[in-house]
Parts: sequence; structure tokens; C-alpha cells
Amino acid sequence: MAVKRARLIYNPTSGREEIRRRLPDILQRLERGGIETSCHATTGEGDATIAASEAIERGFDMIIAAGGDGTLYEVINGMARHEKRPPLGILPLGTTNDFARAVGIPKHWEYAVDLIVAQYKRTIDLGQANDRYFINIAGGGSLTELSYEVPSKLKTMIGQLAYYMKGIEKMVNFRPTKVRIEAEGVGEIHEKIMLFLICNSNSVGGFERLAPDASIDDGLFEVIILKKCNLAEFLRVATLALRGEHLNDPLIMHFRSRHIKVTTEDHVQLNLDGEYGGTLPCTFTALKGHLEIFVDEQGIASYRKRLIAGTQL
Repeated sequence: MAVKRARLIYNPTSGREEIRRRLPDILQRLERGGIETSCHATTGEGDATIAASEAIERGFDMIIAAGGDGTLYEVINGMARHEKRPPLGILPLGTTNDFARAVGIPKHWEYAVDLIVAQYKRTIDLGQANDRYFINIAGGGSLTELSYEVPSKLKTMIGQLAYYMKGIEKMVNFRPTKVRIEAEGVGEIHEKIMLFLICNSNSVGGFERLAPDASIDDGLFEVIILKKCNLAEFLRVATLALRGEHLNDPLIMHFRSRHIKVTTEDHVQLNLDGEYGGTLPCTFTALKGHLEIFVDEQGIASYRKRLIAGTQL
């Protein structure tokens, strides 16, 4: 079997800096699997995007993104613009790993590496938001700003709790935004909203039932809009969302579309995969079958085993 060349792009500060400790073991495991791997440690914002683009230009057989959703976001932005894109491996070693969870890539590094070595590929969609790309989620409105406002050091120290702390702080500025939404196959929507979410997968912000019908390979987004509401109503809907029972609530608008344009007279920042993605107006397009990723041969349903020797993956 011919040796394959991989470029491993990793964020040394992701999660609790596990990648620093595991890197020699990861490289050894890849090498034993016939994958010759060189590394690039990111040094700042946008660096992973440049590194991924350069890896394609240098002809690597695959790219591996090691870190959290932010690292993954930057890597796919470096890959998506190229006409020919090698397959992508994902090592979910960040604080939040929404996309990896959605496609059944285990958080345990050994099993995640084994999926790359096995070389079973699945073609997935990407989302395009103006001139940027996202793999999991795009959104806008008062509450979508919090994830990229959480300092990275705080995320490293206390993990998911950091998001909830910032979320409570944001409640003080909880305000509606008047938007115009044009969605292919749906028509025009004029509404005062608290937030809109454009989902490519079913795992969003730790909520695995927020977009239960979202599929990563059907060429469509799952769109969820929370209408104008007060804080008590928001908390009620959020509680329903934890159970996946929110889609029929009168404050929720829910539809599927391939192409969506959102405009507003207000200043509204965009969140793309948890990172700052510019401001409205924005046109969102689902790019069907735009990327190959390495996943479990049995697919999402198997997710290996939920428990390995009593430890959740």
C-alpha cells in the first residue's frame, strides 16, 4: 500500500491543550497506519486558513484539522475555494466539537485517528456565507454573538460553562432585530426576531436536538428563527429546545432551503461555526457535496460504541 502524505494543522491552545501532550502519539499512530504526516501549529487568527490552502497547493493527499470548531472553521475556509480538495480528517480536541459530534467522530483521540487511518470517506455539504464558508452553523441576532465573545483562555479553563456565563451577561442586551429574509422555495419573510440559525448539521451549540432534521449531505439548510419575545418566553423555548420539542412553538419559524438572503437596517453580526463572520446583509448558499471527510464506515448510527471500557467517547 502506497504511503499517503497528510498535513496536520493543529491549534496548540485548543481545549485544555491536549494536543500538546498527544501529538507524538498521534503522529506515531498515523505513521503506523501508512500516513506520513507533517505538522503546522497555528499561531493566530486566520493562520489555519492559510496553512490549509498551502497544503492543497503543495499536493498533500489529505488534511487533518486538530482542535475545536474554530480550528475546523478556519481549515475549511482554506480548502473550500480550491477546485480540487483533498479529504479532511478531524481530531476533535477543542472545548466544543459540535460538528464532530454530529457526524459521529469520537472525542477520544485514538479512535478519531483510527477513522483517518481506515480511509472511509463521506461526501458532505458546506455552507457559503458571502465570501466565507461554514461547515456546521451560521446565525445572527442578539444571542448568536456570545460564542465568539468568550475569551479563549476562559474557554480553556472552564469549558462549556464559559458560554453560559457569557450568555447570562448578554441577556441584559436582549433585543429584537427587524429583518427581511428571502428563502428559495419559501418566499419573503418580514419579521422582528431574536435570532436566526442556518444549520448544516443537527448538533448546534451543544444542543443535539436543535435542528433534528438537518442533514449534512442533502443540499439543504435547516433554518430556525426565534421571533420577538421576552426573556421568560425565551427561557421557555430554550427549555423545549433541550428536549427537541421547540419546532412547533408559535415563537419558532422553521423551514428548509438551499439559498437564503438576510437583510436588515440594524447592525447585526454574523456567527459562523462559533466565530465572527462579518455583518448582515448576507447571502447563504448550501454547497452540495463540496467536501469529503473521514468518518466511521458504519456511519453516524453506529458511532463506534457509546462506552468503551466505561468511558464515554
